Amino acid sequence: MGNKVTTFTDQQLENYQDCTYFTRKEILTVFQRFRELDPKRVPQVMTCDESHTIAVPIEKIEKLPELKENPFKTRICKVFSHDGSGNMTFDDFLDMLSVFSEQATRDVKAFYAFKIYDYDDDGIISVQDLQQTVTELVRNELTHEEVSIICEKVLEEADNDDDRRVSYMEFQHVITRAPEFLSTFHMRI
Repeated sequence: MGNKVTTFTDQQLENYQDCTYFTRKEILTVFQRFRELDPKRVPQVMTCDESHTIAVPIEKIEKLPELKENPFKTRICKVFSHDGSGNMTFDDFLDMLSVFSEQATRDVKAFYAFKIYDYDDDGIISVQDLQQTVTELVRNELTHEEVSIICEKVLEEADNDDDRRVSYMEFQHVITRAPEFLSTFHMRI
């Protein structure tokens, strides 16, 4: 009876519920997955500030089954890590899985998808960002010319103001016409 380990305080769990799409039970499941990535580094009890100070290296996070084969795994880790390194604290990891959950809204998913494709973090998806995105997606299997053709087609479809860049509003417009987006921007816990 007295052997129950308290991973988080009730207040911590309540705070996590308030800022994610998860229940208490799901938060604890996410924590177990996080701890399994590096059990020597991540303690069983995180009732102090460990949840936002102890980070698991990007190399271990990229080995998650949901990320392992994803061509954007490194970029995803960098976008969700608080310092941009790709190394993740539990708070970062929980945020990532919350955004990729079925409960997250289309707008939240679109916001983070835009950040993932905006490689230079300037708030615009430029031709260079598109080229990097396509190159990652096709895993360097196309020539530079073929990548350029695809980027031109994307701009034709998405660049409504003809400035050769995709703004967040233009990106959102494209996402609203892509019904498969919600099912592809998704990870199960």
